Amino acid sequence: MIEEALDEALAQCRLNRSEFSELLVRLLDYGVICRDESMIETALYDRFQRCEPLVREWLAPLGLRLQHDSRFQFIRVYPPGAEVPGLPDQEEPHHGGFRARLGQQEVAAILALRVEYDKALREGQVDENGCAALSLEALELGMRNLLKMSLPDKHAERKNLLKKLRQLRLVQFSSEEVETSAEVWLRVRPTIAHFVSESVLRQLVDGETVSLGESDVADAGVSDIPEEVEVKDPQASERITPNSEDHSLFESEASS
Repeated sequence: MIEEALDEALAQCRLNRSEFSELLVRLLDYGVICRDESMIETALYDRFQRCEPLVREWLAPLGLRLQHDSRFQFIRVYPPGAEVPGLPDQEEPHHGGFRARLGQQEVAAILALRVEYDKALREGQVDENGCAALSLEALELGMRNLLKMSLPDKHAERKNLLKKLRQLRLVQFSSEEVETSAEVWLRVRPTIAHFVSESVLRQLVDGETVSLGESDVADAGVSDIPEEVEVKDPQASERITPNSEDHSLFESEASS
């Protein structure tokens, strides 16, 4: 009966099971879809708009909640118990089973990005898509001033940190600039404003202490990313997402 109901709902959305499965797998694997990230995410975002109520209905029993920002055209999925902007907190107990941990330098970079983005927003230094330009040098300076931390010294470690920020859809940057060690400019997405809560931002601006421990990420107001959830594809049809992507959040964590 569940399969029949799903097929009927998908038919109303003009989708098949394979397309619906592909959308859910991408969303649960990456935790976020931004329409302007790539042609693949453009297609998936447009697909999501056709079946948003159905996606929410299927994720709700898992305790997962969605944030859909139609202005800046992104979707983010939150694990059970996470703080979701604009939604009441969940009262059910949760044990972090869907959460991926971030290292101290990653959390420090995210918090610095949030402060710098807020500054650019107040000064009107954002483009029509709500993005702000920030040099890598300015990011490191912000980390030092706020948290007395810096970016990794080794090029490979710094590259991995930037890659994680891009995986979280918090920034965009030129991979060529990073590879050639030229001056790197980041395009900070408006998603950063939802990723770090206003309460943590106020703590940073007021000079209060913010915990950076991996186990304290959620308490610090940084949204956790759901770990991979397998969704089987019952129909064989052409997919727009590759079978293997070297920038998948959880593929990289599994191999580390």
